[in-house]
Amino acid sequence: MTLFRADLHIHTVLSPCGDLDMSPVKIVEAAARKGLDIIGITDHNSTRHCSILAKIARKRGIFVLQGAEITSREEVHCLAFFEDNESLLKLQDFLDENLPDIKNDPVKFGYQVQVDEDELIVYEEQKLLINAIAKSLEEVHAFVCNHGGIFIPAHIDRKKNSVFSQLGFLPPDLKVDALEVSRRTSISEFRSLHPELANYKMINSSDAHYLQDIGAGSTFFKMGKISFQEIRMTLAGINGREIIEG
Repeated sequence: MTLFRADLHIHTVLSPCGDLDMSPVKIVEAAARKGLDIIGITDHNSTRHCSILAKIARKRGIFVLQGAEITSREEVHCLAFFEDNESLLKLQDFLDENLPDIKNDPVKFGYQVQVDEDELIVYEEQKLLINAIAKSLEEVHAFVCNHGGIFIPAHIDRKKNSVFSQLGFLPPDLKVDALEVSRRTSISEFRSLHPELANYKMINSSDAHYLQDIGAGSTFFKMGKISFQEIRMTLAGINGREIIEG
């Protein structure tokens, strides 16, 4: 078994709150400098930068867990990751169909652009991506599970857009792969405040919107190799695989 360092919550320039320096090329360069083996690309309600990032990262020996940070109808943020392009396309269709048709104001919220390997703009998203989609947390969870994805409620320690801030509790029938704690709180500290979560796996991520924040929160995965299925099995603690908290 080998330890691999992962930051599973990184935004690109496609997210309106993402800094304009958060291009795929620069994100991969920053991840390499920070010694990350795995990065999760999680733009708000969009997967459109995943494939280009995965392509660029492969050249640097970095694995990209591809997905999105979905905002449920209750405004709970959750991370969803998928293994293959077909599933990612289904997720993108799901998001496009359920994101309200409210136009982005770049001056107020920031630009929402997709760029290529040469950092040229190839697409600009017109809908405001930080809105909640028209699906409940349970419906988002069901979609991810039904399509073989990994489901992780995001930054559960935050007082906004977390499952605790929005619902007041973690629904017991929500079969999550892990819970994410932000870089502002240690997992041990959060566990001490929530002993009811003793049996849940937890990860720490950066939620990076700026290059300097990439890797500011990270998690070590103890597993045989890097792959989507290995990460899934590590989150489940199968056959000696484990998350090293802290």
